[in-house]
Amino acid sequence: MHAQAKSDIQQIWMANTRKNAYKAFDKFISRYQAKYPKAVACLQKSKEELLAFYDFPAEHWKSLRTTNPIESIFATVRHRTRKSKGCYSRRTILAMVFKLCESAEKRLRRIHGFKQLEHVINGSKFVDGVMSANTAILKIRSTS
Repeated sequence: MHAQAKSDIQQIWMANTRKNAYKAFDKFISRYQAKYPKAVACLQKSKEELLAFYDFPAEHWKSLRTTNPIESIFATVRHRTRKSKGCYSRRTILAMVFKLCESAEKRLRRIHGFKQLEHVINGSKFVDGVMSANTAILKIRSTS
């Protein structure tokens, strides 16, 4: 059942539009509601947050859908702090964790579509990963 549920969840977050994601979400709910009501309730409660990446450029979706950057940084920190457990004061362990995070930051890959960040920061609206026509027209008018 786990493999099927995983596949059904993947259909939600890999949908190419929010509308298709909602359809896959509803299909998931109807399929698993009876057997796993708590899990379904948890997903329903966080539906909008889970699908928030549709409001960003499609180029960013690959970066937004993954937790690998966070996991890799904390894996490095966890590895080092376990080895030195009890050897440092609170102050020195915080300094070590800070330096480890700073070091790991250098190895992070750049966000996909980083040139789109300007539009996101300026408040451009994206629908299913594409800048909405109204936002593009306003940008053109404001620059001329």
